[in-house]
Amino acid sequence: MDYTYAIIDSNATTKLQLQLYLQEYGDFTCMGTAQDPTDGLNTILKFTPDLVFVNLVEDGMAYFQMITELNQYMEKLPIIIGFSTTKKYAYNAIKSGFFDYWILPHNEFDVRKSVMRLRKMHPKQNMPSTICLKTYNDYHYLDTNDILYLKSDNNATDFFMRDGNVVSAFKTLKSFEEKLPESFIRIHQSYILNSRYVSRINYGKSICTLRNENEQELPFSKTYKGKVDTLKEMLSKASIKALN
Repeated sequence: MDYTYAIIDSNATTKLQLQLYLQEYGDFTCMGTAQDPTDGLNTILKFTPDLVFVNLVEDGMAYFQMITELNQYMEKLPIIIGFSTTKKYAYNAIKSGFFDYWILPHNEFDVRKSVMRLRKMHPKQNMPSTICLKTYNDYHYLDTNDILYLKSDNNATDFFMRDGNVVSAFKTLKSFEEKLPESFIRIHQSYILNSRYVSRINYGKSICTLRNENEQELPFSKTYKGKVDTLKEMLSKASIKALN
């Protein structure tokens, strides 16, 4: 499972540089970015990332106030790493429980040390990549990485696989919704898709296109538009290197 993170930084250059460094490790996923403490608070509450990176250059004390405010809404705060051009806020960062404090510009060695220490102190437990479909005495095991999407049909659910096979289970779509990995997102009363295979989101036609041989198109409804918006943000942040 990946470490999810958010960056609060009004400087586009340092923000992109940090994302590129983290992208090299392969197990970090950007959930969102923010420009200031207010936007940062909203981003953290919306995406609940594992880590938050904060640029303290402009108004460091406002960010410490933001962290204090987070305690009112969250049972467990994310791991926070701060950075600045000087050591001015280092003491406040330690008192506020920051995991680490960097001096700008971003240094590949500093990032690597923090990543290694993070993995040692807060290892990610991999979620099972297999889901079991049970029908009477028949047990069918599916690799979740090979599932393109799920479609409900009354009280049954069809699993559409990457190799073209379709596997049916006699349970409702809702019964699988919370058992699947985080990459699976419900976009419609009848559909759950694997976000790893989404190649296009068309708001005009309310359609998500999947990356497979047939470029399968799945409809999304107004009821689940909020989840589609979150999906769009996730995919946009992940593709930032290609956009710049």
